[in-house]
Amino acid sequence: MNAVVPQPRPLIGRHVRLDPLTVDDAPDLFDAIVRPKVFEFGYAGGVSAMAKSPSEFAERMPTAYPFASGIPFAVRLVGGRDDGLVVGTTSLGDLDVANRGAHLGWTAYRPDTWGTAVNPESKLLLLGFAFEAGFERVKIQTDAVNARSRAAIAKLGATFEGVLRRHRLRADGTWRDTAVYSILADEWPEIRAELERRLARFAEPVTLEG
Repeated sequence: MNAVVPQPRPLIGRHVRLDPLTVDDAPDLFDAIVRPKVFEFGYAGGVSAMAKSPSEFAERMPTAYPFASGIPFAVRLVGGRDDGLVVGTTSLGDLDVANRGAHLGWTAYRPDTWGTAVNPESKLLLLGFAFEAGFERVKIQTDAVNARSRAAIAKLGATFEGVLRRHRLRADGTWRDTAVYSILADEWPEIRAELERRLARFAEPVTLEG
């Protein structure tokens, strides 16, 4: 099967809905993720790179997320008291149709969604979107010092490929090493089944603190 660039469309699950991201989402996404706890381990350049306002965040969005090379999404809750609320973002980018490779990344969520159904269902929807489009390898990577993110990626069943040393500069001038993982198309059925088992344990809609 040849890979094709999939058409942007909503991806809808029981707990989250992934809608193609637009600059109009900037205020809600700013409120959800622009927090030191999200950026402290290098997300988008680290804490020193955090936007100071929704307008600054909106100005940066066209280059901060892979609009040119892929499809960024806003992650919204489905059902319950907080139905429709933006709680994060994730993207399918670096779409290499010739070599059937893609990169699942640029992911961040409100801290009070960590440990809920939000991340596993977002991964289920976005990985399915990639493999259904014919991609054979999906890369997932994170700052090597981000133990929480690395544990979440490993829990998916992704294979650790190694560390890219001094991969890029953070906004504060320090070097980031990047831990790289991947999932292959023939591994996807087993990983999908495990994600579905994990999600079956979440019976109620996600409810945020406060």
